[in-house]
Amino acid sequence: MHTVDFSRLQLKEGDRILDIGCGSGRHCAAAYECPNLSVVGMDMNMNDVLKARDRLIFHEQWGRHGNGEWALSIADAGSLPFMASSFHAVICSEVLEHIETDTGVLTEIYRILKPGKILAVSVPRYYPERICWALSAEYHQTLGGHIRIYRKSQLVGKLKQAGFIVLHSHHAHSLHTPYWWLKCAIGPDNDDVCIVKLVHRFLTWDLMKKPAITRFLDRLLNPVLGKSLVLYAVKSA
Repeated sequence: MHTVDFSRLQLKEGDRILDIGCGSGRHCAAAYECPNLSVVGMDMNMNDVLKARDRLIFHEQWGRHGNGEWALSIADAGSLPFMASSFHAVICSEVLEHIETDTGVLTEIYRILKPGKILAVSVPRYYPERICWALSAEYHQTLGGHIRIYRKSQLVGKLKQAGFIVLHSHHAHSLHTPYWWLKCAIGPDNDDVCIVKLVHRFLTWDLMKKPAITRFLDRLLNPVLGKSLVLYAVKSA
C-alpha cells in the first residue's frame, strides 16, 4: 500500500533515498523497484526492520527490482546517523503522529536532505482521525500509538519552520477510512468479527489486484474520505 506518489519525488538513477519509519518496508520495496536507486530504510522497531529485510530479499529473489541496492538501519528519527546533505529524497510516512519531538525530526530531515530535493511526509488526515479517536480511546491510547492529530495548516507550518517549501498535497486511501471507523466502533483488537474480516479481505484483494473500478473510486473519494494527508516539500537551495 503506497501512500507516497513516487512521480513527485523527482528521482534519477543513482539517487539515494531514505525511508524514515520504514515499518515492514512497503515504501522501501517500491523505491527498490525504481531504476538504480540506493534505498535506505530506517526504523526503531527491530521486528519491523526484519520484515522489511525479508520483503526486500523477496524482491531480489523474484527479480522485482531496478538493479539498485538497499540497506536497513535501526535508529532514532530525532538523531539520524547520516551525514548532512546525503540523500536525494526522504519519505516519512505515518510517523510524525507517533513522535513527541516532531519538530526535531523535521529539523534532522532538513539536515540530511540535499538542497533542492524532496521530502514526502504523510500523516492521518484530521477529520477521519478525529472520528477514530471519538469512537475508541483504545485506538490511540496504546504504547507507540498516535499522540496528536494534525490539521493541514499545522503540518505546513511545521515544515516551513524547519526550512521547507511546500509544493503539493493530496489525500490517500479513502477506501480504508470506513474500515478503521468500523474497527474503532467494534474494538481495534476485535479482528475476528465477521464484518471486520470481510472488509479486510476486500481491502487485501483490492491492494493485490488493483481493479480499475476500485482504483477509480479511491481517487474519486480521496478528496472527501482520504485517510492520509500527504505533503511534498523541497529543501530550499
